[in-house]
Amino acid sequence: MPNVTVISVGKIKEKAIKDALSEYEKRLSRFVKFKSIEISDRPIPDNASPSEEQSVLEKEGADILSKINKGDVVIALCIEGKKLSSVQFAKKISDFFMTSSSLTFIIGGSLGLSQAVKDRSDFNMSMSDMTFPHNLARLMLTEQIYRAFKINSNESYHK
Repeated sequence: MPNVTVISVGKIKEKAIKDALSEYEKRLSRFVKFKSIEISDRPIPDNASPSEEQSVLEKEGADILSKINKGDVVIALCIEGKKLSSVQFAKKISDFFMTSSSLTFIIGGSLGLSQAVKDRSDFNMSMSDMTFPHNLARLMLTEQIYRAFKINSNESYHK
């Protein structure tokens, strides 16, 4: 059974989002071994200088990179990434599973993702031109991963 991991910076605090994530993770269990890894977000000082922000970004990046396995295909969510429809996303997942049995998705913190994380990524993806809080982005991504497996299995749900 293939593996899908979502690494995200920050903890989910809202019960409703935790419950929704749990439901999609349960639904995904028939398709993949799904794992979610939360990286603690590092504090950003008030009125932080650009170099202080860069330092936080690099430390979060190092934390993220330490959780990625060598053979994983890595998909980073970032604003400059490629936007895909749900059907295109399903195809992309299917294509990636032809080269690896493990996919890892990465959602950064409030400062985004370090260049080192983007460089390690096999694909940069954007969910939208809009900015979402990481907890909502994580829920939307998890739902889209589930939708992709339903599409790839020719099961109803997609429309």
